[in-house]
Amino acid sequence: MTTTTEAFAYADGTWPVLERVPEAHRRSWTMLASAGEWWTGAERISIAAECRRASALVDGRPDPGRGPAVLPDAATFAVHKLIGDLPNVTRDWYDETISAEGMSDAHYIELLGVVVHVWSIDEFHRALSIDLEPLPDPIPGEPTRIRPAGIRANGSWPPTILPEDLHETEADIYGGSERTSNVRAAMSLHPDSVRWLSDLFDAHYLSWVEIQSVQEPFRVLTRPQRELVAARVSALNECFY
Repeated sequence: MTTTTEAFAYADGTWPVLERVPEAHRRSWTMLASAGEWWTGAERISIAAECRRASALVDGRPDPGRGPAVLPDAATFAVHKLIGDLPNVTRDWYDETISAEGMSDAHYIELLGVVVHVWSIDEFHRALSIDLEPLPDPIPGEPTRIRPAGIRANGSWPPTILPEDLHETEADIYGGSERTSNVRAAMSLHPDSVRWLSDLFDAHYLSWVEIQSVQEPFRVLTRPQRELVAARVSALNECFY
């Protein structure tokens, strides 16, 4: 694994890429390499490496190998389940996973956040026939192991935070909005994953401000056309929503 100053240098590629995309990808790699609330940077890199391994096995590509840290067996299995067997993720499986050694509901949500972001960035590369960016070297540090205040059962499997329950430390995760969607709240047990998701969402698709606009001057596709593409991709991926 190497880290270079030229990470995500899409200017050298065939397809023009808005600068906000590589900027967000570089921020993602810094987030990925850093210790979170429940996993160290080395463990998060290992989750990312396992994500790539699971994706390669599903697609029949060569096995890229494991990451630098040893993960709990339940964590490794969870990554492969999320990548290769998502339609069969059930409540019973979730309950068993978060009860396993080395796991908890918070460990699972942070792991999910890593998988979502690494897989999304890697799929961006594969779609444009760009080599995957090498995973970064882990940044030393220990997890904070802080469970956010305001977390409670709100109808989903893991507990979440609704806007009215936000405390000062996570008050920014919904951009000051008094309402939020289930998609945004899904990973709020790990607030940094919500911040990370919003940052990548803004770069790959639309910012929450742009969503309210009729048409942005730098976009070729109209909003309905983009929604059609998004719906089609979601259907092909058997997305719950």
